[in-house]
Amino acid sequence: MENLQKTEDKFSVHSEEDLLAIASINDSLMLGAIKYLSTNGFKWINVPTMTKICENADTLHAIDHFDKTAYLAQTGQLYLESKVSLHKKVWTAIQNSRAEQKEDGKHLHQFQLLEFEHEGDLESLLGNIENTVQAMIKLVLENDREHLEQLGRDVKHLESYLKPFNRMTYSQAVQTLWGTPTEVRWGDDLGPAQEQALMDIQGNTPLFITHYPKDIKFFNMRVNDSDQEVVNSADLILPYSGESAGSAERENDHERLKDRFKVSQMYRVLKQRGVSLKEFSDYIKLIEKNPVLHSGCGIGFTRVSQSVLGFNDIRMTTNYPINKESLY
Repeated sequence: MENLQKTEDKFSVHSEEDLLAIASINDSLMLGAIKYLSTNGFKWINVPTMTKICENADTLHAIDHFDKTAYLAQTGQLYLESKVSLHKKVWTAIQNSRAEQKEDGKHLHQFQLLEFEHEGDLESLLGNIENTVQAMIKLVLENDREHLEQLGRDVKHLESYLKPFNRMTYSQAVQTLWGTPTEVRWGDDLGPAQEQALMDIQGNTPLFITHYPKDIKFFNMRVNDSDQEVVNSADLILPYSGESAGSAERENDHERLKDRFKVSQMYRVLKQRGVSLKEFSDYIKLIEKNPVLHSGCGIGFTRVSQSVLGFNDIRMTTNYPINKESLY
């Protein structure tokens, strides 16, 4: 299989020297994340790659498991949450699988997802996400500066990622975009066009967008105490790749958690597939037994890699870019 970067001539083909450079940079990125997490008290937890429950119900890969329906895992979040009361800080890395219809420069069907959960609020969570991503980049700058230059990456721009990440609330983002070609109404999700516009406006450096409307986010994200219409959540937007991490405080009131699940879009979709509230009963009982405030995130490794490499096409960052038109 010659040059696995190529998918039907839809994007640039790397030379062998470039492939070696990309592999080295990705190696440093992963080692940087592991180093930060391990030296800051996070315990690695092995989680299933096949599950009966998933987060993004619209993009589930269903499989047969001895005459029962199972799904390829999209996240290890709920499994990690079950270990927070024991270990306080936990992390994992999974191969996220999504039946993604889009075949473009920002979406893959499979990609590495770094996830961690810990006791603490949104503020402590954002600190750990920023520190993890910066630790990844620092090791690349330490080990792979020549490789970055070989690939034509603006190293000075990448060094700007080591400054404190910018922040704005979702409401501020909507207000900032008002009157522009990418404006959205409050309650709409922010897509790639809005993310890129915000990148352009605030200087093309990493940006946390916080406190999204609860109706467009996962059912177990904790509702803000002061504004019941938003959840204590944040997405990390990076240059080139856009949304690269999703994060939130987790709901620690089991009754509110159960009520949120019953009215969620996720439950409506899963109910049509024969999934009932019973499938989530263990998780709800866990929160009832251990109502500790905790928070967590998923960092898309390939999205971080795309931003660090400065590529417009995410398929150029990995040896085996799998989407609906390619399977190795």
